Amino acid sequence: MALTSSFTSFNLPVTNVEQSKAFFTGLGFGLNPQFPDNENSVAMMIGDNLQVMLINQAFFNTLTEKESVDTGKYAQMTIALAFESREKVDEIVNTALSLGGKLHAEPEDYGFMYHWGFVDLDGHLWAINYMDMDAAEG
Repeated sequence: MALTSSFTSFNLPVTNVEQSKAFFTGLGFGLNPQFPDNENSVAMMIGDNLQVMLINQAFFNTLTEKESVDTGKYAQMTIALAFESREKVDEIVNTALSLGGKLHAEPEDYGFMYHWGFVDLDGHLWAINYMDMDAAEG
């Protein structure tokens, strides 16, 4: 069997933990009560076994010897999430925009897949998707 993770967490540096927390809870994501919520970090559950740790930039810099990416200039990764409908994709992106996020690209409709994205308060790219698996297989 291939190697699989039972729980996945990734760390994103943010300028202001409280503002980022408000942004992501405003989108509808919940806090992970098993992790600390303080001025340095907050854990947001974005899937059943998937969380994002929003970490204050200064504290994040203590976790690595490498310089973090300037998201105003560079994209290090795109976080892609899938949801149950095209309407949910539109709802999430429109909510992100209303909370201060920026549009990443115009919506793309491939018939079996619908994609739209936003940039969060700290310049991280989020791809929000819906895929009709029956249509994709046919």
